Amino acid sequence: CALSQCTEYQTPLGNICVDREMVEELRQRGDWQTMGLGVDEDEHSLEMHLPYIYKVFEHKISEIALVPILVGGLRLDGEKYYGELLAEYLNDPQNLFVVSSDFCHWGSRFRYTYYREMAGDGAGVSGRATHLSSRSARTLNTPIWKSIRKLDWDGMEAVARMDHAAFKRYLDDTNNTICGRHPIGVLLAAVNKLYPAGGQACSSGVSVSASADAQCPTPRLRFVKYDQSSKAHAPSDSSVSYASAYLFLPS
Repeated sequence: CALSQCTEYQTPLGNICVDREMVEELRQRGDWQTMGLGVDEDEHSLEMHLPYIYKVFEHKISEIALVPILVGGLRLDGEKYYGELLAEYLNDPQNLFVVSSDFCHWGSRFRYTYYREMAGDGAGVSGRATHLSSRSARTLNTPIWKSIRKLDWDGMEAVARMDHAAFKRYLDDTNNTICGRHPIGVLLAAVNKLYPAGGQACSSGVSVSASADAQCPTPRLRFVKYDQSSKAHAPSDSSVSYASAYLFLPS
C-alpha cells in the first residue's frame, strides 16, 4: 500500500487538506510505499468521492483532513497485515473510512463474460458457470444481466457477513472483476481483527433503522444500493456494476 505525499487535494468545490501528521504516524508504524505525484493525480477511485466528502463537510471543512491510502494488488496475508494495522484507527469514532470500489465489469472489452443459469425461482443457480463469447449460439434461459446480478450479490453477501476468508474464496471461484477487491479485503481484515467472532448477530432484516443499529452490540455492514450501468442481454453487450454500503461499529 502507498501513502500520499501531497499536502492537499483539489476538488471543484474547494481544497481538502491532507493530514500529514497522521500520514507520518502510519509510515512509522508499517511498511508503506509513497505515491508519486503522477500516480496520485491519475488515481481516480478517491477522486470520485472527494466532491461528495467536501459537500458533506462543507460547513466544517477546515476541521477535517484526508489520509489517502492507495491499496495495491495484495495477497490475503497482505490484506490482513494492513487491515490489522488500520484496525485501531477504524475503531476510533473520530475517523471516517471511505472505501472505493465498483463491482463486476462484464463484457468482452473487460475480458470477463462469466455466466451461470439461474434456477426457476431466481433464488439459486443451476448448472456450471461458463464464459460467453460473441460466437455463443446457446439459448440463454437467464438474461445475462440477472446472471451478473446474482454473481455480484453472492460477493456482497460475503462482504455483508464481514467474512474475509469467504470473500477471498468467492473471488478465487469466480474471478469477479471487482476493482476494489483488495481495499474491501483490508476493511474486512480490520473488522475481523476488532471482532474475531464476527457480526450481524442482531436483526437480519434489510430495512433496519439507524436506531436499531445503534443498539446492536456487534458490527453490521449493510448494502443500501445496487445497480448496473446497463442491462446486458447479448454476449456483445457490456456493463459495470455498482454497490454502496455502510459499516456500523458499536461504541
